[in-house]
Amino acid sequence: MNSSRQPADVSGPAPAAVPRGAAFLLAQIGAHAAGRFAERVAHLGLTPADVGLLRMVAGQPGRSQRALAEDLGVVPSRVVKLIDVLEGKGLVERRRSEEDRRNYELHPTTEGRRTLGAVSRAAAAHEDALLAALDPEQRGHLLGLLQSVAAEQDLTPGVHPGYRARG
Repeated sequence: MNSSRQPADVSGPAPAAVPRGAAFLLAQIGAHAAGRFAERVAHLGLTPADVGLLRMVAGQPGRSQRALAEDLGVVPSRVVKLIDVLEGKGLVERRRSEEDRRNYELHPTTEGRRTLGAVSRAAAAHEDALLAALDPEQRGHLLGLLQSVAAEQDLTPGVHPGYRARG
């Protein structure tokens, strides 16, 4: 048995450093938060995409499908499919426009408004759990900083970019 040791090969790649940048942390926390939120609304029979769309319809009742598509940055046929899901769950209804009978206006149903109340409670609990490490002043500061970043990046307020990625 040869007791002489060969020196370790130090010419190979160095071990990867743990990412520490803000962009990575935002992505990591965002993915975690999205997954946890999906768990919180699943018992309501909703996906996060359903929630976002229902909020948009309820926030501006009577909006046309075409206007909603523009706000989301998707083709109108995509909105038709998204609304079909909410309509099938009894949360949104289409009404013919009085001004242009070719268009449909979108409205939350009574069940849709009730469901939004449950979503709001789930969202508040979600945010409290996610930001439990921060006191109220820190939460306010974080929110202001994130709003500044979102505005500088020209992100549409209230519209999740995930709608564009879905087929």
